[in-house]
Amino acid sequence: MTDLVGKTGSAQKTRSPRRRLGALLAATAIGLLGVLAVAGPAAAVTQADAQRQLQAAGIYAHSSGGCTTQSNPTCTAYSGIRQATIDGAITLKRASGCGLTITGGTEVGHAGGTYSHANGYKLDFSRTSCLTNWVHNTYAYIGVRGDGAAMYRAASGNVYADEGNHWDVTYYSCGC
Repeated sequence: MTDLVGKTGSAQKTRSPRRRLGALLAATAIGLLGVLAVAGPAAAVTQADAQRQLQAAGIYAHSSGGCTTQSNPTCTAYSGIRQATIDGAITLKRASGCGLTITGGTEVGHAGGTYSHANGYKLDFSRTSCLTNWVHNTYAYIGVRGDGAAMYRAASGNVYADEGNHWDVTYYSCGC
C-alpha cells in the first residue's frame, strides 16, 4: 500500500479493490444488524411499549376485567402486537379525528388464524358514531364475513369488520 495525503493533510492508505469490497461488506452487515435491532413493522412489541405509544397518541384501552394479562380473556393486552398494527391505529385516529378506545388486543379468546389477534394483526375498537361514519364514508364495502359482519377495506388493504358492538380491524399495513 502507498501513503496518500488527502486535501485535509492527513495520511490515508490506498486499498486494493478486494479490501475495499471486504470493508464495504462489513459495513453493510453492521448496518443491517442495526436495522434488525429496531422494531420494524412486522416486529412484535411489548405491552409497555405499545401502551406508551398508543396513549401518547390519545388512544386508550378498556377491558371488562380492568387488566392487561394476555392469558385472561377479560383483559385487553398488547403483548406481542405488531408495530404496524400500532402505527395503523395511530394513523386511523389522526385521519378520522375520532376518539378511539381499544377493547380487544392480543389476549386469549379471539378467533385464531395467521392474521389474528393472537399474532398481533388485529385490534377491536368501541363502536362509536364517529368511527362508524368514518368507515362507511371512507372505505369500500367488500361484503359480509362468514360470521355476518359487514366488511370494509381501506386503500391500505386493512379490513374493518362491523361486529355490532365493536369494530374488528385487521392491520396488514400501518396505513388506516
